[in-house]
Amino acid sequence: MLDRKNKQRIINKFKTHETDTGSTQVQTAILTEEIKQLTEHLKQHKHDHSSRRGLLKKVGERRRLLKYLQKEDSNAFEDLAKKLKLKIAKKMIEEEQEKLRTEQELLANQEIKVEEEEEVVEEVKE
Repeated sequence: MLDRKNKQRIINKFKTHETDTGSTQVQTAILTEEIKQLTEHLKQHKHDHSSRRGLLKKVGERRRLLKYLQKEDSNAFEDLAKKLKLKIAKKMIEEEQEKLRTEQELLANQEIKVEEEEEVVEEVKE
């Protein structure tokens, strides 16, 4: 759990406007700090399974928030990932680029097939 001072410091650093306390960026930053604290705790207390479960829930929540932010505002996502130094964000960016590359290849293949079919139709007409 974060104390008030740390939480307020994080909110001030990552807020998107003056009264912002719950934007995706702020929530992600708070979760990242909580994840860091839980990770340190689990290094000392290896058999604390309830805290490990809480850590996994927080990691999953942060991942969902990052996916949402990446989909809605990719520039803010990349900026946040750099500020927080998130490894998972690099992986998510690579996955998104691979997905786009695959979609472009599929579209190119479909266009080639359509062109070939049009040529065949023209030859049949002649």
